[in-house]
Amino acid sequence: MNFPFVILAALLILLHAAAATTIGVTYNTMTPDVPPPEHVVPALQSLKISAVRLLNPSPAAVRSFAYTNISLLLSVPNYLISSFAANRSAADLWLYSHVLPYHPRTRISLISVGSDGITDVATTYSNLDPSTVLLSAMQNLHLSLRDLGIHTIRVSTTFSFVEIMTTSFPPSAAEFREPISSLILRPLLQFLVETNSSLLINLYPYNIYRLNSEIPIGFALFQENPFNFRDDVVTGVRYRNLFDMMVDSVIAAMAVSWQENIPVIVTETGWPSETDAQAVGNYAEMYLKGLMRHLRSRLGTPLRREGVTEAYIYELFDSKHNGSTTNGAYDYASMREGAGQHWGIMYPNLTMKFKLDFSASTWIHGNDRTLVEVLVRLFAALLSVSLLL
Repeated sequence: MNFPFVILAALLILLHAAAATTIGVTYNTMTPDVPPPEHVVPALQSLKISAVRLLNPSPAAVRSFAYTNISLLLSVPNYLISSFAANRSAADLWLYSHVLPYHPRTRISLISVGSDGITDVATTYSNLDPSTVLLSAMQNLHLSLRDLGIHTIRVSTTFSFVEIMTTSFPPSAAEFREPISSLILRPLLQFLVETNSSLLINLYPYNIYRLNSEIPIGFALFQENPFNFRDDVVTGVRYRNLFDMMVDSVIAAMAVSWQENIPVIVTETGWPSETDAQAVGNYAEMYLKGLMRHLRSRLGTPLRREGVTEAYIYELFDSKHNGSTTNGAYDYASMREGAGQHWGIMYPNLTMKFKLDFSASTWIHGNDRTLVEVLVRLFAALLSVSLLL
């Protein structure tokens, strides 16, 4: 048996698996009338869910994920952005209570400083400038992590697609809105490059579909149909679904800012159930199954072969908030179109609304791909040598 060839073939298969997008769920730990995290986590494990985005994370919730091998993306509540920016000790304090006691037993991959923070800071705190506090908060949290000797947890913040983008089609014409682009996004993108982090975006084809009556429902739901396409006449690219079109709009806008290589993570995407149930089936289930099938196809998007690195389905349980705040924690559900509808994929009794298969999620993430590529090159060299012997 040619041993180097066998190893090389195995590594090539491994590298192919690494290209799949990690599919996770968004879990708001403050959703009322649902079981506590210590009961929810075993249910997530049984479903083979490999990644969870925690909104309003409590220390108890973070602790519940210890030794589970589920990767966590923690989202710092928006009301803490200003204190993180003003005083690094506030970031230290949060890390001491939410991260340090549990890392690395709990796998924390990234911390988002707020979600849709631009709008919230501008509307809630009229005396604060989002163009300064958001990046300052991220920088302080990043420095606090480094001072604690933690180098594996990245820092970013989460944006809403409709908040920062000028258009969703054609992607070739997409840019970030001004003055958000020059005042906030460009320096923030530079920070992401310098710290090897990712751009986080809440991306809802449902919202774009609702606002544009000319978009066929099948185009938004990943349905295969001869007429489910849109052509970008500038690039000649044909889009078969609305999700890819929106992702490429973000990538094109980053290219305008000279930062097109930053990884993109879709922190929220989903479709409300029940309100759009039709004779052809439930649109929420159709969207989620189509999304998962597409992300596992490893086709990426026309402008980015590897596609998005992670995507989180919004949300685990239906949020019943009315737009108010609870104990100072920001109500994310009130910020999206269709707030008050049912976005959850799981009932409070921990049974699923829809039959979704998370078991095929890849177990290789992010920078692990670089290691596999290096190993492939190494064993390719060994193979060449063995053939000469």
